[in-house]
Amino acid sequence: MNDPVLGFYEGLAEEYHLLFADWAQSVERQGAVLDALLRRSGAPPPRRVLDCACGIGTQALGLAARGYHVHATDLSPAAVARTEREARAFNVTLTTGIADMRRLDTQVPGTFHAVLSFDNAMSHLLTDADLDAAARAMASRLVPEGLLLASIRDYDVLREGRPRFTSERVLDTPEGRRILFQLWDWSADGGQYTVHQFILRQDGGTWQTTEHTGVYRALQRVDLERALTRAGLVDPRWYTPEETGFYQHIITARRP
Repeated sequence: MNDPVLGFYEGLAEEYHLLFADWAQSVERQGAVLDALLRRSGAPPPRRVLDCACGIGTQALGLAARGYHVHATDLSPAAVARTEREARAFNVTLTTGIADMRRLDTQVPGTFHAVLSFDNAMSHLLTDADLDAAARAMASRLVPEGLLLASIRDYDVLREGRPRFTSERVLDTPEGRRILFQLWDWSADGGQYTVHQFILRQDGGTWQTTEHTGVYRALQRVDLERALTRAGLVDPRWYTPEETGFYQHIITARRP
């Protein structure tokens, strides 16, 4: 990952919760979904969990509240600082650090029963070399029989249609009305795209608009699965949103 990725999340850290109708409720719901999946996979609390793309803590906080020993890391110092602040607000205990998921083997000490990378984070790895580096680094932080879990958008479908615009969402909240939408600019070969995330907030009689730009690889499931296999992980399994209740496809794989 590079400076544009860091800049994207540094800029978004204080507004990320605005992408949800009720972020605190999403923390609770996603924590329940991941807890169920970890239990099903033989990793119930109080197992040690590394969330290596924690953002502002959407998954890390929910799992910490359910008794997991969570270490939350991210490339973005602003996102990690927000996670620390939210942990105090949620009254949960976790540890944090700043780390690049490609360098977890040198930047994060210790090993864990599960390593997470959710919310399409691995799609910021635009080259096979970066994808392989992250897969190896994540695998290195797992105990034997430890579980890697990652989620991505359904690029097997999205690459076919190459949507340019995500339908607007209008949220009426106690803090006021918000309108959210994205513009997607695709590369000629459909292998990656630039996202422009717009957030419009009503403030009295006026509207405030912010825009955050990020670049993603349209990472197909087979390419992610092959990267995890090259990293030495075994037993890859895909779970659909219908199976888990999570909004993206999830892959799991184990360290032998």
